[in-house]
Amino acid sequence: MARAQQDIYDLLIIGGGINGAGIARDAAGRGLKVALVERDDLATHTSSASTKLIHGGLRYLEYYEFRLVREALQERERLLAMAPHIIWPLKFVLPQPPKGRPGWMIALGLFLYDHLGGRKKLPVSARVQLDDPKWGGQLRPEVKRGFCYADCWVDDARLVALNAIDAATRGADILTGVEVVWAKVDGDHWRVTLAANPARVLGGTYAEVPSELRARNLVNAAGPWVNTMLDTIGAVARDGKVSLVKGSHIIVPQLYDGAHAFMLQNPDGRIVFTIPYEGRFTLIGTTDVMVDEAARGNPEITQDEVDYLCASANAYFSAPVIPEMVVHSYAGIRPLYDDGSGDAKAITRDYVLKLGRKDGPQLLSVFGGKLTTYRRLAEHALEKLAPWLPGMGKPWSASTPLPGGDIADADFDVFQAGLRERWPWLTEALSKRLARLYGTRMALILGDASSMADLGEDFGAGLTQAEVAYLCNHEWARTAEDILRRRTKMGLHCPPDTQTRLTQYLARRVQEEGK
Repeated sequence: MARAQQDIYDLLIIGGGINGAGIARDAAGRGLKVALVERDDLATHTSSASTKLIHGGLRYLEYYEFRLVREALQERERLLAMAPHIIWPLKFVLPQPPKGRPGWMIALGLFLYDHLGGRKKLPVSARVQLDDPKWGGQLRPEVKRGFCYADCWVDDARLVALNAIDAATRGADILTGVEVVWAKVDGDHWRVTLAANPARVLGGTYAEVPSELRARNLVNAAGPWVNTMLDTIGAVARDGKVSLVKGSHIIVPQLYDGAHAFMLQNPDGRIVFTIPYEGRFTLIGTTDVMVDEAARGNPEITQDEVDYLCASANAYFSAPVIPEMVVHSYAGIRPLYDDGSGDAKAITRDYVLKLGRKDGPQLLSVFGGKLTTYRRLAEHALEKLAPWLPGMGKPWSASTPLPGGDIADADFDVFQAGLRERWPWLTEALSKRLARLYGTRMALILGDASSMADLGEDFGAGLTQAEVAYLCNHEWARTAEDILRRRTKMGLHCPPDTQTRLTQYLARRVQEEGK
């Protein structure tokens, strides 16, 4: 913290979502002195509330977003190679209802989808018969035909964490629980006033927040708060704004057999996904609801949205999906670039980058964006800032694995098969879970352990003290929610007392660090 206050950073990034973390990683890898500040936890808001897909955006073709789709499809291939532990191929079945989009339109869209981005690793799309139990065993009998195509699944919050880890490894300072309260130009740099977020200060070393940082350039990657941050900074051009669209999801017990997802067409023109989730659940989402700024802090799903998602599933599945089945739900606010569209589903998912000053210390604001294109967004952001970053290195991130993703030939199955040779006492389920979350970095958790007892207290369902300590020491986790909802999804699997026990353990850690 003392070093942070003394240094003048080349780049100070405001916001610890996927865009901020991605820019921090790229910039640090180009030799820049970088700091990232996040008021809450990494990926607290939009970046952990997605449908958890790395995809080209098949439906964006209807809005002629060919550049966005092409870039996203290219990034899909790159990210799959960069992080095969948290990203993997997923087949999607697109049933064709009687009053849905015509078959020729879907076939044409899938042909473009297969060829726009230079597909290499994922299978080509095809027509499927849904009376085949392999594909449609739990669908209504009248839903007989459809198509199958491939995209990728991603653990969204871990994607953010891995980018932050890599940025820190390359020299960036990652400061969570820190809020920007003011910024002003002071000669050739910005002087930025900071404050600790009381909700994130747990005592001990966590209270050591610098009161001020200096930086030659700022990046406003505050997501739903991007316009608010422009008000806070002041003295910059206001060119561009966001439309806030709430997307909500529900999680229910597993609806169907098979490892494929469904893309369901609704009468209102929207689509809803049903996706296998955490082994024994199905994720259903998303909605598109325009909201105002009051909804940003703690968005919640409404009963109307729950009913909408249940109705979407019920139009296709034989067994009823009812609100009482929901075991968990979440909602997030997407800060989409305001392109003047009044229809939430039609607003562009592309990103727009705006410079705030003509000369002197620069400010770049990020509007919109999506998980799939975050890496290219980071490259484009640094291209925009290049005149103010003399000596910056060249682009490098396209072929460099994310932490834990340095798996030989990006072959996760071979990697996983070898783990129990090194740690034969691991159960198959725990081995797979740790491999999926941490990849090659799981060695930092297991080390020389020769039994489960060596990993310390088990907080439930195999979440051990060793894993929790790793998350606190290496991934900025501070609270039970950080661990159970974002760094892992163990909140769905652990017994009810886990959160209390984990909170007590974390409090003891802070007390011991403060001594």
